[in-house]
Amino acid sequence: MTKREGSLEAPTRHAIAWRDPAYHDEAALLGEMERVFDICHGCRRCVNLCTTFPTLFDLVDESSSGEVDGVAKKDYWKVVDQCYLCDICFMTKCPYVPPHEWNLDFPHLMLRAKAVKFRKGEIRFRDKLLTSTDALGKLAAIPVVAQTVNAANRNGAARGVLQSVLGVDKRRELPPYAPAKFRSKARVAEHWPVRHGERTPGKVAIFSTCYVNYNEPGIGHDLVAILNHNEIPTVLARQEACCGMPKLELGDLEGVERLKQRNIPPLVELARQGYAILAPVPSCALMFKQELPLLFPDDADVAAVAEAMFDPFEYFVLRNKDGLLKTDFKRPLGKVSYHIPCHGRVQNIGQKTRETLQLVPGTQVSTVERCAGHDGTWGVKEEYFDLSMKIGRPVFRQMAQAEPDFISSDCPIAGRHIQQGIRDGGTTLAAQKAHPLTLLRMAYGLEEVA
Repeated sequence: MTKREGSLEAPTRHAIAWRDPAYHDEAALLGEMERVFDICHGCRRCVNLCTTFPTLFDLVDESSSGEVDGVAKKDYWKVVDQCYLCDICFMTKCPYVPPHEWNLDFPHLMLRAKAVKFRKGEIRFRDKLLTSTDALGKLAAIPVVAQTVNAANRNGAARGVLQSVLGVDKRRELPPYAPAKFRSKARVAEHWPVRHGERTPGKVAIFSTCYVNYNEPGIGHDLVAILNHNEIPTVLARQEACCGMPKLELGDLEGVERLKQRNIPPLVELARQGYAILAPVPSCALMFKQELPLLFPDDADVAAVAEAMFDPFEYFVLRNKDGLLKTDFKRPLGKVSYHIPCHGRVQNIGQKTRETLQLVPGTQVSTVERCAGHDGTWGVKEEYFDLSMKIGRPVFRQMAQAEPDFISSDCPIAGRHIQQGIRDGGTTLAAQKAHPLTLLRMAYGLEEVA
């Protein structure tokens, strides 16, 4: 049988054996990193995705041998620190992913390295703090505290102190904290009759996410308004914690497990009652759909939640195919520059947000399908801010060149990053930044929830 240069089959992923003591064996890890780095060095197809691969290739090219064996093992960690686990190399570029015999999964190798680093205690206090989203949110969302934090985040002197103490870059525009949590104000309606479709459950439960709960509750209210307009009975998950994505990106897998133990019991109740579970932030939906099932492959409850989890626009497109989505739009949206975030692409659902927005008459959507470079907490850090802006420049340029009426991304952090990048790059843009759920609510002509 003739061997192929690359896989023609769809990529597959192996479960992550993070409980196996060998997973945290640093010598074995470094050996596997050398094997994978050697393959990547000879391929270089991912050079334009982020700064991880240029860092690796520079280390090789500048080594004494010009090969991976000339790179000091201690310098491998420079590559690890550049990777923020967006998964795009695995999903779109690498020809050697499983089922190819070389069995290359670069993001999962970087995750393993981060887990080894975390277990060794080589993590800054800053990084542990920034990934504790619930603790930060609960404190900062207290009304008086929220106002104080927001004022400090806009104050140059205070941001200088924050940079010197925690390493949060003073140039990064930080999202505000809301004085009222989404959960406390959400007006969900359960009274509508349940209408199941061939592809969609007829009732919805919302996992609101830390970001929507504490930073931009308006996104959650927009989702509730859309569901109510479509007469879909809706509830909130009775309790929730952070989905665990920030802890995953830090390599704190035990922390991920603790959060999973808090989230899965209430969510699996909803899944087994036949609810579609919607998470309005792509990273959170991805965490339940893919990351937790790979970390806990034998957990039937995790699998049930993954099966019930939907991106909101994935649900809307399927609902429309079932003939159950209202299309009584009242307002055209004009030109929309839409950015599909990495954690939306990795869900393998296609461009469902674009498909939905293009249902609105008088709406032209131009899509940018490229990493914007922020990622969770990575782009706020002093040592990575400039790199995050560099990675995002092609996105900033493409989003602005259509002279849109709106710039939009399913990832609200990416949306803020893009807006800042366009402005900091010197482009004057009249476009408003609006989340796709906000745009859909506007198209329906629904009033904004205060």
